[in-house]
Amino acid sequence: MQNDLIQRASRAYAEHAFGIAVELADEAIAENPRNADALHLRGLIALALRKPEDARTWLARAIELSAHPGFCNSLCVTQMHLRDFPAAAQSARLGLRIADERFPDYGDIALLWFNLGLALQLDEQMEAAAQSYRRALGHRPDHAASHNNLGAVLNRLGDLDSAIEHTKAAIALDPDNLEAHSNLGHALLAAGRYDEAWPHFEHRWASFQTGGQTLGARAPELPIPLWRGGPLPAGASLLVLHEQGFGDALQFCRYLPMALERFARVGYVCPAPLRRLFEESLCARWPNIVLVDGDAVDLSMWTHHCPLMSLPMCFGTRIGNIPAPTPYLRANSQRARFWAERIGERSMPAVGLVWAGGHTHSRGDKRRSIAPETLAPLLSYRGVRWISLQKAEHADKQLPPAFAGQIADWMDRVGDFADTAALIDGLDLVIAVDTSVAHLAAAMGKRVWLLNRFAGCWRWLRDRDDTPWYPDMRLFTQTKRGDWTDVLTRVRTELENLGERVV
Repeated sequence: MQNDLIQRASRAYAEHAFGIAVELADEAIAENPRNADALHLRGLIALALRKPEDARTWLARAIELSAHPGFCNSLCVTQMHLRDFPAAAQSARLGLRIADERFPDYGDIALLWFNLGLALQLDEQMEAAAQSYRRALGHRPDHAASHNNLGAVLNRLGDLDSAIEHTKAAIALDPDNLEAHSNLGHALLAAGRYDEAWPHFEHRWASFQTGGQTLGARAPELPIPLWRGGPLPAGASLLVLHEQGFGDALQFCRYLPMALERFARVGYVCPAPLRRLFEESLCARWPNIVLVDGDAVDLSMWTHHCPLMSLPMCFGTRIGNIPAPTPYLRANSQRARFWAERIGERSMPAVGLVWAGGHTHSRGDKRRSIAPETLAPLLSYRGVRWISLQKAEHADKQLPPAFAGQIADWMDRVGDFADTAALIDGLDLVIAVDTSVAHLAAAMGKRVWLLNRFAGCWRWLRDRDDTPWYPDMRLFTQTKRGDWTDVLTRVRTELENLGERVV
């Protein structure tokens, strides 16, 4: 009877009939509360029902009764859903040890190594993650997900050639793996191989999911044609869709005037914080650029659409022909005078500073941001006047009291990017981590020193201290992953050499 209930529950689970699966598994557990297979199945059903806390409880009970590597693997996946990555790695290691000691012929050993790698990757332990993915591939050389994730990790570790090799291997094994296409696009862009990269970059919507699958997300689909750079009928109009962060919009809005060379009218679905800046910088100069409210788009006014970050591909952008007509964004003169008066007369350079990004809880934000308490090498330098450009609503981004009086902070009076541009207009230099303010200042033609994380964003390429996207930007890149000491020391030295050259 027990085996029959579990088999029926397993079939219902496989057919996604989760309600029936719950009833049958619960009946099996009621008959024998120490049936580890029934407890394991109940945990899988709970996870499928998006109840990971319940799943963890069921799976832990199963492992207590019967330490099986498959049970440990299921618990590892569940703990990743709960974002308890250290515990997930511990469960995978337990499964590997049990398999080695008791189940030498266990058939899913590669999956255990893969999930250990994934847990370590999500926990930012990249070197260990790479080793785990390689162990997975040692058991299953044809495991596309291991190739893909290893490629992503190697990109983070700065080994672009190997990253490209493994993501290409993933695509060869699984051509429909959208995440692998996205990862390959990012790696090729970082390597400066734009011609190869853009088609793969079109899969950038593919999401990285706990568990290693791809979401299959694609670009937004509208009932008007997608423009990909081809010929157009007379009088065509283009609706450009906003995507990703404000920094991306500030970087790629340079393509909107270029689109006017092909279209009679160009609309941009513009987020509110960018609206005034774009109205004053773009629409005032090019009246046929129209800003559109994302909640009220009238598609009948447009013949074609295109996501903003697809425009470089449409225009055949390569390293040698990146359009960099700075300044292409400008501050309102009246607001700029207001902030110039606040900054006042000075005998030393006025330098804006941004030390953190805007997405407090994201893994990428933690990598690009600098802990405020480590800024002493910069803020202790009195040869410049420091002006904060940091929005610090969260406590972990606020300067410690010890820095009070060392930097002027008026950001509580800054409401949008137009206000930020007006404040930047009166500065001689902006020093910033890789965030939207760096893009804004560079687009305004200001001198920018970018504090760049190790193996940073694709747009900054690798192994260079300049960028073809912004002629007046200089890159100060970490030489050791996660360590800002060398970057801050170099910037401090350059500030001391700056003297009065920019005053």
